[in-house]
Amino acid sequence: MMSQRPPSKIHPKVSTLPRQRTEAAHYLDLYKLTVEKKRIQQEIENLEKRRERLYTRLAEIDQEADRLNGLAGSIRIQDSQRLGTNGPRPDATATPSSNVFVPERPSTTQGDFNTVLLEY
Repeated sequence: MMSQRPPSKIHPKVSTLPRQRTEAAHYLDLYKLTVEKKRIQQEIENLEKRRERLYTRLAEIDQEADRLNGLAGSIRIQDSQRLGTNGPRPDATATPSSNVFVPERPSTTQGDFNTVLLEY
């Protein structure tokens, strides 16, 4: 699992030149704070929407998994009833059911090969 850094504190934007302390400077700071507050509120709203979508998707995945488990169980029961057994089917192993034939290789002697020497 990936380790994540703990979230750091969000620092306010800093101007490179200090402003004189006037009424206009205070209103500018107030405006900056208002804009940052709106941005953070919008970000929280987006996170909540995303969280809801994720929880909805998790619920859909759980429902689909339950449905597939039920289908697999009913098929297993039908197969066991058809075969007359209550245990797992003998052909339900992980090995492939097809036969693979490896072609026969003719036996060769050392004299059948021509040797080539390559230098790099």
